[in-house]
Amino acid sequence: MAAESPWLTIIGIGEDGAAGLSSAAHAALEQARIVTGAPRQLALLPPLKAELLTWPVPFDDGVAPLLARRGEPVVLLASGDPFWFGAGASIARHLDPSEWIGLPAPSSFSIAAARLGWSLQDVVCHGLHAAPLARLRRDLVPGGRAILLLRDGAAVGELATYLVEAGFGASTLYVMESLGGPRERIRAVRADAYAWDNVAHPVAAGIAMAGDGEVMPRASGIADSWFEHDGQITKRPVRALTLSALAPLPGETLWDIGAGSGSVAIEWLLCGPRMQAIAFEADPVRAARGRANAARLGGDRLSVIEGRAPAILEGRKRPNAIFVGGGLSEALLEAILGLPGERTRLVANAVTLESEALLAQWQARLGGELLRIEMASAAPLGTRRGWKASYPLVQWSVTL
Repeated sequence: MAAESPWLTIIGIGEDGAAGLSSAAHAALEQARIVTGAPRQLALLPPLKAELLTWPVPFDDGVAPLLARRGEPVVLLASGDPFWFGAGASIARHLDPSEWIGLPAPSSFSIAAARLGWSLQDVVCHGLHAAPLARLRRDLVPGGRAILLLRDGAAVGELATYLVEAGFGASTLYVMESLGGPRERIRAVRADAYAWDNVAHPVAAGIAMAGDGEVMPRASGIADSWFEHDGQITKRPVRALTLSALAPLPGETLWDIGAGSGSVAIEWLLCGPRMQAIAFEADPVRAARGRANAARLGGDRLSVIEGRAPAILEGRKRPNAIFVGGGLSEALLEAILGLPGERTRLVANAVTLESEALLAQWQARLGGELLRIEMASAAPLGTRRGWKASYPLVQWSVTL
């Protein structure tokens, strides 16, 4: 049963400690029976009558003990704005809305933008305490700006190395420690000249991007050269048409069956921060290649499962969308149709006469759209040039 009034107050606290808290936050701390947070946050508080409990690491280990105190007046401390790359949403999803109240402080992003004079709406913001730096890859563009929250000083050095390796070593790094507090320090350095070993947590980094590194396009169908592959890849023009047919929506999940290099699944993930994808691949070498591509291009949310469809799909529930790029068969389509789940957009590509005939039969059975794709590219022909045709491809798209 939900509490009649909030028992949990989630308070955002900055490096200025209690001095930066609102009167409502001070009242909640005075009335609390328990105050919990990271040791650094608890150390920012004045003496209180409440019991102080250190939140454990990893973070999820603290959820059950917190819920066990349901009904008691509890304060959870979090950095800055708890609902922007913070702990707030991680806790709130376990509670009824009537059980908690949030009292945010200015976020590190807001303070950083104010210090640098940047318009925050034009700045890329990432919380990378536990996420890979590759999430920044698609945002690297000369003239771009980003603010990142990082786990510690060593991570700033890793960021500088990452920028250099991506061709953006000329970028200016603004290293911002303990923003908003008495220990605040802001220093600037070119990424390719970074050599500091005295950067303290908590730390944020601003990037004024510069360099001649390759920029990843935003449109679907990025160049094949972005992906490591053995030739078994959905080529750029077909990939663009395939993603258009899959029609990604925010927060959706894709199955990429016969994923090969993982190009379709990775581009699906690049459509937004809440996208999810599972790649099924029978060849372990290709599966490893797909994982590596995903890690390098910012698609770290890709889960690669080794196994052959349809057997590997048994016991699963259909996702929002499915792409069949390899291993197309009658048995596979029957297995997909028989799986439980909500409405699913299915896209299957065929090159051989046999697989084309299969898709034609299934389109006659279930409807949907059949698209025949024929392409040719200019190639040398003696001393001149001519059109070199690729194998035609048939694409079936349907909602199951």
